[in-house]
Amino acid sequence: MKKFMLIGILGLMVTANIYAQKSDVQLIEETVFEFAKAGDNQDVKAFEKILDVNYRVVMNRLFGGDKVAVLPRSVYLDKIKNKEFGGDKREVTIHNITINGTTANVKVTLKGEKMIFTSLLTLAKNGVGEWLLISDVPVLNKD
Repeated sequence: MKKFMLIGILGLMVTANIYAQKSDVQLIEETVFEFAKAGDNQDVKAFEKILDVNYRVVMNRLFGGDKVAVLPRSVYLDKIKNKEFGGDKREVTIHNITINGTTANVKVTLKGEKMIFTSLLTLAKNGVGEWLLISDVPVLNKD
């Protein structure tokens, strides 16, 4: 009987621990919302925490261009710092999240007063379990 109770108690402890930890989906969602908030507030320090050192923005024919432009993290942060990007309070809609091991793709719409973007975000999970953005492929919505 004591063995049975001990096994039951250990099982409850393991179950409670699993439910106390956040899932990868929750952590990814939090990172996406932090990303949007950092952009809205033009907060470079917040971006530095959630953008991987290899982060890139890939803009395909964005803003009327006819080519693909790739902005590395440093250029993107300079544009945030100089207030060229960001500064619009946006509503965030996550359409889907696909997790493939330690990488994830998120389709998200960021709707602000100035513009509406639908982006494909790629995130990577680092060695301590944080999800960091490694790329953003935005499309400007015409609506």
